[in-house]
Amino acid sequence: MDSGKVLPEIDQHAPRRLIYHTLQRFSPGRGVLTTLFEPPDDVVLSCHGLRHRSDGRTMIDGISFCVRAGHAYGLVGFPGSGKTTLIRMACGLLVPQHGSVVLDGRPIGELDARSLRRAVSYVPQNVAIYPSLTVGETVRSWARMSGVPSGIRRSRTTEVLDLVGLADHADTPVEHCSSGMLRELSLAVALLHRPRLLVLDEPAWGIDAAGGARLLGSLRRLRDRGTALLYATRNAAEAESLCDVVGVLDQGRLVAVGRPVERAMSVA
Repeated sequence: MDSGKVLPEIDQHAPRRLIYHTLQRFSPGRGVLTTLFEPPDDVVLSCHGLRHRSDGRTMIDGISFCVRAGHAYGLVGFPGSGKTTLIRMACGLLVPQHGSVVLDGRPIGELDARSLRRAVSYVPQNVAIYPSLTVGETVRSWARMSGVPSGIRRSRTTEVLDLVGLADHADTPVEHCSSGMLRELSLAVALLHRPRLLVLDEPAWGIDAAGGARLLGSLRRLRDRGTALLYATRNAAEAESLCDVVGVLDQGRLVAVGRPVERAMSVA
């Protein structure tokens, strides 16, 4: 990704037909909803027939998909299309009224808190921070609060800071961090328990192009190391540059599913 460019995004005020531009550069015949749901042996997250209504409105309407280890699945849509509701189900934060969510081979409702923490981690746009702490101190504080054993907190902090490209900034005060670095700090905290699945909701929203490029670079490295990613965004370019499969959401439905040409060619 060119860090000097402002990434294009879907205009929520544009006509709905514009959401289909996400698939203009997808490879024909490589993305069909019925075949993409067939879970392979290395599936980490499997969602089938999800439906959910709230306040008389259908939020999610019959969605099925799966995410494999070492792959990224993108959810692209306008605000209000159902992205956040769907990822809350994938994290175990919202129980679907119909359908099933299977995480790492087990129904998500059967996982206790510790097992759920090790299987999936949600990456917020920003973690709670104390500006007076350094980047390293912030991660160690989160490691302590989230139950990482005391004997490995320091080494685990070093590990996750290296994974997200903040190793050289461990002693930087948080109050001096850019918005992009704060997003990387959130990612580092989410990796403390080495989850098999990372769930991200608009992680690059509101940061500059250079910071977004660094963040996406970190996510590509995690994907290539075997982590499964579920990536929700309104930005079609982000999804295309990172994801193996992209689903376009509209009014709670997956209206199109495909594979970006660049990723399809790399695995063909």
